[in-house]
Formats: sequence, structure tokens, C-alpha cells
Amino acid sequence: MPGVSLLNLEFKVNKNDDRSYSKDLVSAGLKQGQITPTELCQKCLSLIKKTKFLNAYITVTEEVALKQAEESEKRYAKGQSLGDLDGIPVAVKDNFSTSGIETTCASNMLKGYIPPYNATVIQKLLDQGALLMGKTNLDEFAMGSGSTDGVFGPVKNPWSYSKQYREKRKPKPHGENDDSDWLVTGGSSGGSAAAVSAFTCFAALGSDTGGSTRNPAAHCGLVGLKPSYGLVSRHGLIPLVNSMDVPGILTRCVDDAAMVLGILAGHDPKDSTTIQDPVKPFLLPSWTDVSKLCIGIPKEYLVPELSSEVQSLWTKAADLFESEGAKVIEVSLPHTSYSIVCYHVLCTSEVASNMARFDGLEYGHRCDINVSTEAMYAATRREGFNDVVRGRILSGNFFLLKKNYENYFIKAQKVRRLIANDFVNVFNSGVDVLLTPTTLSETVPYLEFIKEDNRTRSAQDDIFTQAVNMAGLPAVSVPVALSNQGLPIGLQFIGRVFCDQQLLTVAKWFEKQVQFPIIQLQELMDDYSAISANEKLASVSLKQ
Repeated sequence: MPGVSLLNLEFKVNKNDDRSYSKDLVSAGLKQGQITPTELCQKCLSLIKKTKFLNAYITVTEEVALKQAEESEKRYAKGQSLGDLDGIPVAVKDNFSTSGIETTCASNMLKGYIPPYNATVIQKLLDQGALLMGKTNLDEFAMGSGSTDGVFGPVKNPWSYSKQYREKRKPKPHGENDDSDWLVTGGSSGGSAAAVSAFTCFAALGSDTGGSTRNPAAHCGLVGLKPSYGLVSRHGLIPLVNSMDVPGILTRCVDDAAMVLGILAGHDPKDSTTIQDPVKPFLLPSWTDVSKLCIGIPKEYLVPELSSEVQSLWTKAADLFESEGAKVIEVSLPHTSYSIVCYHVLCTSEVASNMARFDGLEYGHRCDINVSTEAMYAATRREGFNDVVRGRILSGNFFLLKKNYENYFIKAQKVRRLIANDFVNVFNSGVDVLLTPTTLSETVPYLEFIKEDNRTRSAQDDIFTQAVNMAGLPAVSVPVALSNQGLPIGLQFIGRVFCDQQLLTVAKWFEKQVQFPIIQLQELMDDYSAISANEKLASVSLKQ
């Protein structure tokens, strides 16, 4: 079935119903007792084990999830379900604090660290009865765009093993390892994206500082939502850049992203940057009249590095809106060319400040050197952080030096204001939503990805996404089509600040028009069983 759904499993709510599982179908099945939360949980746990080689999870919370499923089952038996997420498996990026569960940020610095409290977004999910399947892999401290730089190793993109990609891929010479050119997920929330894409959960939380939710969503054929800054609490999200970090949502369809956003959004006394006004559920209409919309196409986003396939799909998407009566106009965001440099200065400066807390004294890794406090502090940070993190700390501290502060940090703050004003001016001119690419191209093989260093890659991969974070706007990446190689390509919609509902309404309409195909992984386990050296992986049938 082309289209969207949260989870495609081998059992059905209705045995005669050939539709793929959507969240609504699953919720209905749970409420009618046709499937139990425990059965659902066990199916997802089974898939987590069978797709272990993807390296999507750092920690699998099997016992926790089964206990939560048991409690959910009791509530359903009494007819007292907590809401749409009750009994639904979810996964969470390993930079959100989870009470009693190790939270590592994929770094040696936090290996073994067990937070005493839950992040606000985690608590909200649990309060709705969601089942926490585990903590997902990422780039160390979320610094990267490939999910390749964490201490637990890189994440493999499930599309590497899809029928769509394998049919288009050239066969390897005899004797050469067929798994050597697996694809990256994008990052830094690649573990969460892989977890949803490989059907191990219904939805996953990522974080988004410069595109870390939207980038892997585009590369893994998912919906990736970055809410307006201040709409969702950051309390308990281990910070990268406080002024830009936002919890992100990864799902298989726009409706589900809206449903999760409705649960997470709202004021939090523990986060002073959150919105004060009460937030209503984000219910999206089933039908939308796009003829009243004005869609803006930023001319500065047509860069030479943009692949011809992405450019073509971008143009077709604009034509689609126009054919339905929408007004589509070219707009200008004149300071776009400065945004990557500006973002680098501000990002590394805040990173340098945030990383100062990891000193070996209070929590996290501590080295064995006890000559002096200074020696212990230096050795702890040298051992705890990887080259990427240390490099960003060095850059940030350079920009924050007294002699450089005015010329770098303050100047970058002023440019950030100009970039934010560009968006304000465009939206004030009557534009409702901006339509842009999410990434320059489809995903690439890992061996190609690592030819460039982390900083170069991040600068390339964040080109269309990071300005949104500096302006605090909502944005969503929606999968639009498969490339000639059979790989997903996503396009990005950018909305006015706190107009997340309008943004998602437009995204839902677009999603319905393009009918993005579901990943086909039927042969994944059989053909790649050799990847697991110690066990023969059983076949999994993911019905279409």
C-alpha cells in the first residue's frame, strides 16, 4: 500500500483488512481488544533484536517496556485508557534524561550516567501510557549530521536493505562484501530515524539544533518535525545550543507527528523559554483548501550543490500547489549566505559554555589522575570527549576570548537577528508557508560520507535547515518520492512562529498528494543474516 503509516507489522487488527497498520488502526485495535499492548510490545522488541545490526539503539529497555505494557493492558481491560498513545511503543534519543535509565549522549563522558529525573517530554509520553522501547543512537552530544561519530558506532540506514534500493543498485563483483556500502541515516538523530524506519516503534523523539531531526527524516523516508522554539519544553534535554535546541518528532505520517506534538506542547515551569498560553490539541482537518495559500520559494536555496533530482522534485511540488490554485511566488532571504558561518560561531560558543559542566567532579566520567584538580580536569575531558566535541569547544572558546568577543560572538548575534528578520519580512508580505529542499541530495554510503570531516559535512548538510533554528520557526520534512537509486528524498515546509498547526495542515495535504511508498524490508533478515556473527536472524515479514 503506497502512503503512510506508523508501523507495518505481520499481524492485522482485522484479519481480512489488508491495510498497513496506522496509528488509528492500532489504537482502535487496542481499544477493541483485538491486539494487546503486550503483544504489540513483544513484536517491537522482536524487531529490535532482529535489526540489532542497524545499531539504532544504545539501550533497549525491554523490562521497562513490558511492565508498562502490562499496566496499559490493565487500563484497557477496565476501559480506562489514558489516550491515543496508551500502549503505543516509542523510542527516545539518548540525550534526553530518563529516570533510572542510562543516558549517554553517545559519549564516554556520560557512559554509566543514570539521571535521577525524567525530561519533561519523556514524562509527558509516560503520562499518556506510551511504552518506552529504548534510547537511540546519535552523534556524540548530537554534534554531527550522519549519526556516525558516537562512541557506540555509526547507525545504518534501513533503506540500505530495502527492496527498492537493492533492485536499483549495481551488483557487487563476486566475492566482495555486499554490505560494505551501507548508507548513513543522516543525523544527529539517526538512531531515532532508523528505529521508526525499521518498524521497531511507532514514533521517536529526536533533538533539532540545526536540522538534526529533519535531516535523518529526509534520508530515512519519514516525517521529521521541528516545532517552534518555546512550544515544547527543553527541560531534561542535555543541551547543545540552548538558544536553538528543540525536541523533534519522527513518525511515519504527519497526523502522528501532530498527535505527539499535541501531547508534548505547552508551558513548563522548569523551562522559562516555553510558551505561557495554553495549547490546544493539534487536530488536522481531513480536507484542506490550498487555493487560499501563498507558498514562498526562497531563491537563495537554489544552490549549485543541490542535486538535479531534488531540484526537480522541489519544482514539481511547487507546480502541484499551483495546479490546486495556491499562489506560488519566489521570495528572497538575503542573508542566507551568511547563515552557516553565523551558525558555526554561535553554536560552538554555546557548546563551549555547555560542555564546561563535564569536569569529572560531579557526575559522568572521571580519569584516574590525581596529581591536581587541573590535571584531573584536563585528562577527564581529553578521555571523555571525542575529536569533534573537543574541536567545537576549542572553536567556541576562541570566539569567546575577550579580544574576539565583539568581532565574532556579538557580530554573529547581530547577523542572526538579520536572518530572523528575513523570515519575518517574507511572512509579513503575505506568504503562509515556505517550501524548500531538506537536504542537498539523497543519502550516501558510509564510506563516501566519512571522506569529509564532521565540520565540512555538517556545514553542507545543514544548509537548508539551520537558519530555521536561528529564527525559532517551526519546520517539517515530508518524504516526497524515491530517487533513481530507490532512496527517499524529503522536502521541507517552514511556517510562521507558533503557527505549527497551519504548517502541519499544509504538510498533511502535501503528504496525501504525493503518496510516498512504504519501505519494503521483507528480505532484510534472510539476506543479511551473515551480518550477525553469533546468531542466525529469523526472517521478518513486513506486509505492504
